[in-house]
Amino acid sequence: MKRSDFHFELPEDRIAQFPLAERVRSRLLAIDPCDGRLEDGLFSDLPRFLRAGDLLVFNDTRVIPARLFGRKETGGRVEVMVERYLGDGECLAQLRVSKPPRAGSDIELDGGYALEVVERRDAFYRLRGRHGVSIGSILAACGHMPLPPYIQRADADEDRERYQTVYARREGAVAAPTAGLHFDREMMARLSERNIETAFVTLHVGAGTFQSPRHEDLGLHRMHREFMEVDETVCEKIRATRACGGRVIAVGTTAVRCLETASAGTGAPAPYRGETDLFILPGYRFRAVDALLTNFHMPESTLLMLVSAFAGRELIMAAYRHAIDAEYRFYSYGDAMFIKSRANHDLEGMDDAL
Repeated sequence: MKRSDFHFELPEDRIAQFPLAERVRSRLLAIDPCDGRLEDGLFSDLPRFLRAGDLLVFNDTRVIPARLFGRKETGGRVEVMVERYLGDGECLAQLRVSKPPRAGSDIELDGGYALEVVERRDAFYRLRGRHGVSIGSILAACGHMPLPPYIQRADADEDRERYQTVYARREGAVAAPTAGLHFDREMMARLSERNIETAFVTLHVGAGTFQSPRHEDLGLHRMHREFMEVDETVCEKIRATRACGGRVIAVGTTAVRCLETASAGTGAPAPYRGETDLFILPGYRFRAVDALLTNFHMPESTLLMLVSAFAGRELIMAAYRHAIDAEYRFYSYGDAMFIKSRANHDLEGMDDAL
């Protein structure tokens, strides 16, 4: 397949720059791959499309305030984007700077802290907190929320809460698992009252999530690596869901990649802790996920390719055209879509659920 197969034109005014006042007031486009039907609604309608015994799988990663600003010893301005913690007071980071800093030099941060440049690793730098100060302490003191590049404003105090899911627990992401941003605590309680099960996996989203493939030939693309974990509790819940005829519903593309990575060996999820570079394109055979809740993604992005693999490229591109015409809000702070079942897949009792 080609990168250009996933191109579409998006008016700039469709890109959400701020979150709505209430998370659940986002719009929801429901898609039925069985008949191609599109249904407009609100995210608060989601429970209507679910049934008792379904399992929603969430990504519980927590976004760190990963963006730092400072100066090199020579005085040049530096923007630091922490990609991941390395332990021992170190991190891997990208630097936006006019001239690459040398190993052993310092970056004096706005806020009074300093980072030592340990070494360069391809497009990244290994950095260490000066004077034994941990990276976590530095980020807590002077870090900014790493809003995506398509949000054309500086981060605000509001983003510390809103660019974070209400169930975020494990620190390590530099981008939010955005499908989960629509859930508030009241919605989580409503799901529990309806006997809709929940489970939590972890995938620490990296900055590479915003990078489109560089090659037109997608067979040449290599995904960035991200840390993930699926534990035995999640696997047990999936087995129980399957046994009672329920659906496994991934909340976001990161949850899909977790479950599909953990299912690669046996065809069913097994406990997994490590990195994933799984690249899902149309033609991929899904093993673990039956339905998907997701946001609207960038043109030519690997996330759009994954969603197209799940529901079919033609249907997804038609849904995106509808969403643009209907003035849905796109990307991280935008609206959501719910794909009721994966392409060419029938589940017993599905018609009753929908």
